[in-house]
Amino acid sequence: MEILRIIISILIPPLGAFLKVGLGLQFWINLLLTLLGYFPGLVHVIWLLSRR
Repeated sequence: MEILRIIISILIPPLGAFLKVGLGLQFWINLLLTLLGYFPGLVHVIWLLSRR
């Protein structure tokens, strides 16, 4: 499941954040970062996945 979550996170960072933390604050931060640019959202979701 973790490999699938990583692949989804690379393709669609907010979906990866949602799968990790649900509709919490980190999801909304990731959505905003992704809207501002794909790379900041990607970095944030990688940080989320490696944090726990």
